[in-house]
Amino acid sequence: RFILPKIEFTLMKKFCFLILTTITQISFAQSNVIANDIKINQFVEGTLLTSTAKESPLVIILNDAGAIDRNGNERTQTNNATKKLAESLAHRGISSFRYDKRILKAQKLNLQEKDFRFDFMVEDAKTTIDYFKNKQKYTSIYIIGRGQGSLVGILAAQNNVDGLISIGGAAQSIDQTILGKIKLQAPGLAQDATSAFAELKKRGKVKNYNPALESMLRKDLQPFMSSWMAYTPTQEIQKINIPVLLIRGSKDLQSTPEDLSALQKAYPNASVKEIENMNYVLVNVEGNNDMVNQKSYYRKDLLISEELTKAISLFIEDK
Repeated sequence: RFILPKIEFTLMKKFCFLILTTITQISFAQSNVIANDIKINQFVEGTLLTSTAKESPLVIILNDAGAIDRNGNERTQTNNATKKLAESLAHRGISSFRYDKRILKAQKLNLQEKDFRFDFMVEDAKTTIDYFKNKQKYTSIYIIGRGQGSLVGILAAQNNVDGLISIGGAAQSIDQTILGKIKLQAPGLAQDATSAFAELKKRGKVKNYNPALESMLRKDLQPFMSSWMAYTPTQEIQKINIPVLLIRGSKDLQSTPEDLSALQKAYPNASVKEIENMNYVLVNVEGNNDMVNQKSYYRKDLLISEELTKAISLFIEDK
C-alpha cells in the first residue's frame, strides 16, 4: 500500500487549508461582507460583520440568559442562531456586532458566581454602543435583544441608539416570569417559590427555601437573581423614546403571546410582528410537537427564518 511521506502529508494539509481560506474570503467578498474579530475591552470580544455598502446601519446583538457565546451557543446547545441572524442581515446590507457574554470569561477574569450582577451585561452593552458611536462609521445603530437580551437592550438603549428590536422578550420581572412557569408546571411548588422570591426581593438574600428551588436560589446565585429581579421590562421600556420593534415567533417556547401583548401595551408606539412557525432559535418548525421544536436547539444546519430578517431590515430601512 502506498503511504504518503509525512512531509508531503503536512504540505498537503497546509495547501488544503489555504484553499479553504481563499474560498471563504471569496465567498465573503461576493456577498459584500467583511468579518473581523474585535476586542473592545477585557469583557467584550466579538465578531463584526461589516457590509461594504457605502451607507450601512449597524445592529448590536444581545443574547439570552446563560453562558452563551457570540454565535448564540451554549456548551450543550449548538444552533448558531445569532451567527445565522448576523449573516442573514449582512446579505441585506446591515452590519452587525455580536459578542461572547462576560460569564464565559469568568475563569480568565477570576470571577466567581457570587460576583456576577445583571448590571454587568448592561455595562457591556453600553460600552459596545459607545465604542461604535465613537467610530462614526455607521448611518445608525440599533440593538437587537433576544430573550434576556431584550431587557438588557432596553436598559442600555435608553436614548442612546437609533432603535431597539426585541425578540422573544419577557414582559415581567424574572421572579414573576419564573413563578408563572412554576404555577403551570409544578403548582405544588408555587407557594414556596412565591415566599422565597418575596424574601429575596425584600432582603437581597433568602436562607430557607424548598430544595427544589436550589438551581435558581442557591446562595452564590442569589446576588445575581436579586439584581435581575430589580427590573420589570414593561416599566423600563416606558423610559425610552426611540423606535421599537417587538417580535415573537409563534413556536417560541420560552416567551408567551401575553409577553408580546404586555410590552406592546407598555409601549404603544412600538411596531409588532408575530412570525408564524418561528421558534426560540429563530428557525421555522412545523406542527405542535414540542420535542421536535426543542431538537432544533441542537441543530446548526437549519435555515434562519427569512421573515425575521425581512422584518428587521424593513424596520431599519423605514426609520
